[in-house]
Amino acid sequence: MRDAAPTEDLARRAAAGDGGALEELLQVIRPEVVRRCGRFLPCREDAEEAAQDVLVQIARRITTFEGRSRFGTWLHTVVANCSRQKYRELKRRAAEQPAVIEPARYADPRTTSVIAGSRVDLLEALDRLEREHPQLVAPLVYRDVCQLDYAEAAERAGVPLGTFKSRLHEARRRVRPWLTDAS
Repeated sequence: MRDAAPTEDLARRAAAGDGGALEELLQVIRPEVVRRCGRFLPCREDAEEAAQDVLVQIARRITTFEGRSRFGTWLHTVVANCSRQKYRELKRRAAEQPAVIEPARYADPRTTSVIAGSRVDLLEALDRLEREHPQLVAPLVYRDVCQLDYAEAAERAGVPLGTFKSRLHEARRRVRPWLTDAS
Protein backbone atom coordinates (compact mmCIF):
# COMPACT_ATOMS: atom_id res chain seq x y z
CA MET A 1 0.00 0.00 0.00
CA ARG A 2 1.58 3.16 -1.27
CA ASP A 3 0.81 5.54 1.60
CA ALA A 4 1.01 3.33 4.69
CA ALA A 5 0.88 6.00 7.44
CA PRO A 6 -2.69 7.21 6.72
CA THR A 7 -3.81 3.61 6.21
CA GLU A 8 -2.31 2.57 9.55
CA ASP A 9 -4.05 5.50 11.23
CA LEU A 10 -7.38 4.63 9.58
CA ALA A 11 -7.00 1.01 10.69
CA ARG A 12 -6.29 2.00 14.31
CA ARG A 13 -9.27 4.37 14.35
CA ALA A 14 -11.53 1.75 12.72
CA ALA A 15 -10.39 -0.86 15.26
CA ALA A 16 -11.34 1.57 18.01
CA GLY A 17 -14.89 1.72 16.63
CA ASP A 18 -14.81 4.73 14.27
CA GLY A 19 -17.31 3.78 11.53
CA GLY A 20 -16.27 6.62 9.23
CA ALA A 21 -12.65 5.51 9.43
CA LEU A 22 -13.70 1.95 8.58
CA GLU A 23 -15.60 3.10 5.48
CA GLU A 24 -12.64 5.19 4.34
CA LEU A 25 -10.21 2.36 5.06
CA LEU A 26 -12.22 -0.09 2.96
CA GLN A 27 -12.30 2.36 0.05
CA VAL A 28 -8.57 3.05 0.27
CA ILE A 29 -7.47 -0.60 0.44
CA ARG A 30 -9.90 -2.10 -2.10
CA PRO A 31 -7.62 -1.78 -5.19
CA GLU A 32 -4.68 -3.24 -3.26
CA VAL A 33 -6.83 -6.09 -1.95
CA VAL A 34 -7.97 -6.99 -5.48
CA ARG A 35 -4.34 -6.94 -6.65
CA ARG A 36 -3.21 -9.14 -3.77
CA CYS A 37 -6.05 -11.62 -4.33
CA GLY A 38 -4.96 -11.72 -7.96
CA ARG A 39 -1.62 -13.14 -6.82
CA PHE A 40 -3.50 -16.22 -5.68
CA LEU A 41 -6.38 -16.57 -8.11
CA PRO A 42 -5.81 -16.65 -11.87
CA CYS A 43 -9.27 -15.43 -12.92
CA ARG A 44 -9.94 -11.74 -12.31
CA GLU A 45 -13.59 -12.37 -11.38
CA ASP A 46 -12.52 -14.91 -8.75
CA ALA A 47 -9.94 -12.45 -7.39
CA GLU A 48 -12.62 -9.77 -7.16
CA GLU A 49 -14.97 -12.16 -5.32
CA ALA A 50 -12.19 -13.04 -2.90
CA ALA A 51 -11.46 -9.33 -2.47
CA GLN A 52 -15.10 -8.76 -1.50
CA ASP A 53 -14.75 -11.56 1.06
CA VAL A 54 -11.61 -9.87 2.40
CA LEU A 55 -13.37 -6.52 2.76
CA VAL A 56 -16.30 -8.16 4.55
CA GLN A 57 -13.90 -9.97 6.91
CA ILE A 58 -12.07 -6.73 7.64
CA ALA A 59 -15.34 -4.92 8.34
CA ARG A 60 -16.45 -7.71 10.68
CA ARG A 61 -13.13 -8.31 12.41
CA ILE A 62 -11.37 -4.93 12.44
CA THR A 63 -11.82 -4.77 16.21
CA THR A 64 -9.48 -7.78 16.51
CA PHE A 65 -6.68 -5.72 14.92
CA GLU A 66 -4.62 -4.79 17.97
CA GLY A 67 -1.92 -2.78 16.24
CA ARG A 68 0.90 -5.04 17.47
CA SER A 69 1.99 -5.48 13.86
CA ARG A 70 1.38 -3.27 10.85
CA PHE A 71 -2.10 -3.28 9.37
CA GLY A 72 -0.59 -4.34 6.03
CA THR A 73 0.75 -7.48 7.65
CA TRP A 74 -2.62 -8.26 9.20
CA LEU A 75 -4.24 -7.59 5.82
CA HIS A 76 -1.88 -10.11 4.14
CA THR A 77 -3.18 -12.82 6.43
CA VAL A 78 -6.82 -12.02 5.68
CA VAL A 79 -6.10 -11.89 1.92
CA ALA A 80 -4.23 -15.20 1.95
CA ASN A 81 -6.94 -16.96 3.96
CA CYS A 82 -9.86 -15.61 1.90
CA SER A 83 -8.12 -16.30 -1.42
CA ARG A 84 -7.29 -19.86 -0.46
CA GLN A 85 -10.84 -20.36 0.84
CA LYS A 86 -12.27 -19.04 -2.45
CA TYR A 87 -10.04 -21.46 -4.37
CA ARG A 88 -11.24 -24.40 -2.25
CA GLU A 89 -14.84 -23.33 -2.79
CA LEU A 90 -14.36 -23.09 -6.57
CA LYS A 91 -12.62 -26.47 -6.62
CA ARG A 92 -15.38 -28.09 -4.57
CA ARG A 93 -18.08 -26.54 -6.77
CA ALA A 94 -16.34 -27.76 -9.91
CA ALA A 95 -16.09 -31.28 -8.49
CA GLU A 96 -19.78 -31.30 -7.57
CA GLN A 97 -21.00 -29.94 -10.90
CA PRO A 98 -18.51 -30.52 -13.67
CA ALA A 99 -19.11 -27.98 -16.41
CA VAL A 100 -19.55 -29.04 -19.99
CA ILE A 101 -16.81 -27.38 -22.00
CA GLU A 102 -18.15 -25.94 -25.20
CA PRO A 103 -15.65 -25.83 -28.08
CA ALA A 104 -15.97 -22.04 -28.32
CA ARG A 105 -15.11 -21.66 -24.60
CA TYR A 106 -12.20 -24.10 -24.61
CA ALA A 107 -8.97 -22.41 -23.53
CA ASP A 108 -6.36 -22.53 -26.24
CA PRO A 109 -3.12 -23.63 -24.52
CA ARG A 110 -1.13 -21.35 -26.83
CA THR A 111 -2.91 -18.28 -25.46
CA THR A 112 -3.62 -19.35 -21.87
CA SER A 113 -1.51 -17.50 -19.35
CA VAL A 114 1.42 -19.44 -17.99
CA ILE A 115 1.17 -17.36 -14.85
CA ALA A 116 -2.48 -18.34 -14.36
CA GLY A 117 -1.56 -22.01 -14.67
CA SER A 118 1.30 -21.63 -12.23
CA ARG A 119 -1.00 -19.97 -9.68
CA VAL A 120 -3.43 -22.87 -9.88
CA ASP A 121 -0.51 -25.27 -9.49
CA LEU A 122 0.66 -23.30 -6.46
CA LEU A 123 -2.81 -23.38 -4.90
CA GLU A 124 -2.95 -27.15 -5.44
CA ALA A 125 0.50 -27.48 -3.87
CA LEU A 126 -0.57 -25.33 -0.90
CA ASP A 127 -3.65 -27.50 -0.39
CA ARG A 128 -1.50 -30.63 -0.42
CA LEU A 129 1.09 -29.06 1.89
CA GLU A 130 -1.67 -28.05 4.30
CA ARG A 131 -2.94 -31.64 4.43
CA GLU A 132 0.52 -33.14 4.94
CA HIS A 133 2.45 -30.43 6.85
CA PRO A 134 0.15 -27.60 7.97
CA GLN A 135 2.87 -25.79 9.92
CA LEU A 136 4.79 -25.19 6.67
CA VAL A 137 2.00 -23.32 4.84
CA ALA A 138 2.22 -19.94 6.58
CA PRO A 139 5.96 -19.43 5.94
CA LEU A 140 5.54 -20.22 2.24
CA VAL A 141 2.48 -17.98 1.86
CA TYR A 142 3.87 -15.03 3.82
CA ARG A 143 7.30 -15.01 2.19
CA ASP A 144 6.82 -16.31 -1.35
CA VAL A 145 3.25 -15.27 -2.16
CA CYS A 146 2.67 -12.19 0.00
CA GLN A 147 6.35 -11.22 -0.32
CA LEU A 148 6.74 -10.05 3.27
CA ASP A 149 10.30 -9.61 4.47
CA TYR A 150 11.63 -12.41 6.67
CA ALA A 151 11.29 -10.61 10.01
CA GLU A 152 7.74 -9.45 9.36
CA ALA A 153 6.71 -12.86 8.01
CA ALA A 154 8.19 -14.63 11.05
CA GLU A 155 6.37 -12.23 13.35
CA ARG A 156 3.10 -12.83 11.51
CA ALA A 157 3.62 -16.61 11.67
CA GLY A 158 4.29 -16.28 15.39
CA VAL A 159 7.62 -18.12 15.35
CA PRO A 160 11.25 -17.08 15.86
CA LEU A 161 13.10 -16.00 12.72
CA GLY A 162 15.33 -19.10 12.68
CA THR A 163 12.32 -21.40 12.95
CA PHE A 164 10.57 -19.45 10.23
CA LYS A 165 13.54 -19.77 7.86
CA SER A 166 13.83 -23.48 8.58
CA ARG A 167 10.12 -24.05 7.91
CA LEU A 168 10.27 -21.96 4.75
CA HIS A 169 13.21 -23.99 3.47
CA GLU A 170 11.36 -27.23 4.23
CA ALA A 171 8.15 -25.95 2.60
CA ARG A 172 10.01 -24.95 -0.57
CA ARG A 173 11.78 -28.32 -0.64
CA ARG A 174 8.48 -30.20 -0.38
CA VAL A 175 6.53 -28.03 -2.84
CA ARG A 176 9.21 -27.83 -5.56
CA PRO A 177 8.65 -31.36 -6.97
CA TRP A 178 4.88 -30.88 -6.96
CA LEU A 179 5.23 -27.72 -9.02
CA THR A 180 7.74 -29.37 -11.34
CA ASP A 181 5.43 -32.38 -11.84
CA ALA A 182 2.52 -30.06 -12.65
CA SER A 183 4.31 -28.23 -15.45
